[in-house]
Amino acid sequence: MRLKGKTAIIVGAGQTPGTTIGNGRAMAILFAREGADVLCVDRDGARAAETVAMIEKEGGRATSLEADTTKPGAADAIVAAAKARFGRIDILVNNVGIGGRDGPAHKLEEAAFDRIMTVNLKSTWLVSKAVIALMREQAKGAIVNISSLASIAGGNQVAYEISKAGVNRLTTGIAQANARHGIRCNAVLPGLMDTPMAVAGIAQATGQDQEAVRQMRNQRVPLGGKMGSGWDTAYAALFLASDEAQFISGVLLPVDGGMSVRIG
Repeated sequence: MRLKGKTAIIVGAGQTPGTTIGNGRAMAILFAREGADVLCVDRDGARAAETVAMIEKEGGRATSLEADTTKPGAADAIVAAAKARFGRIDILVNNVGIGGRDGPAHKLEEAAFDRIMTVNLKSTWLVSKAVIALMREQAKGAIVNISSLASIAGGNQVAYEISKAGVNRLTTGIAQANARHGIRCNAVLPGLMDTPMAVAGIAQATGQDQEAVRQMRNQRVPLGGKMGSGWDTAYAALFLASDEAQFISGVLLPVDGGMSVRIG
């Protein structure tokens, strides 16, 4: 019950269909298990509702909300819905991220760059901005952004990498500007994760078998030769959202099986 009595918004709480669990769904379920009342937001309302059903089956408290955070007014609508249900917002998790038609700088198309930046970076800023106004009134709150190890490494997915690097800087900027208002902001940087969006998405894009993609990714991970899961992201986010991290703000936490310690 590390989040007992707290309220949380998880943006991106649904997930791509698959046999493994995604980051957003894992965080929503774990936060509810730890006592939070969770608003599960997703652009696909049915997927958010599936997450809520899983939480309620375990006896937790959750509500779904369909919202596309790239659309005008969506961020304010999310905050209004949470305020109407909870009366306050203790925790916000921004778990929005897409790829697709990405590539190195000399091949990347402008439309793909704009779309990825809008979804991954701009929408994270818009929802954070809307939530910060209420958290300042409360003089307390915790924001956790889900970035990526790709924000500090890579080269073949330039739009995604830049968007997540922007999320990192947005995180530290929010932390710095709002510390005196009692608001903390941190980010989790997942490495290679065995989630449906990652494994199934790559398999579909490249025409490979999912198991072949899974094994290839496993071999790249130093710690145990195996990818992490959505639960690894969720436990890191849980710590950063909880009062156990009450003196931690502006941290970019890699959850990557040791991949980021490699140099050269």
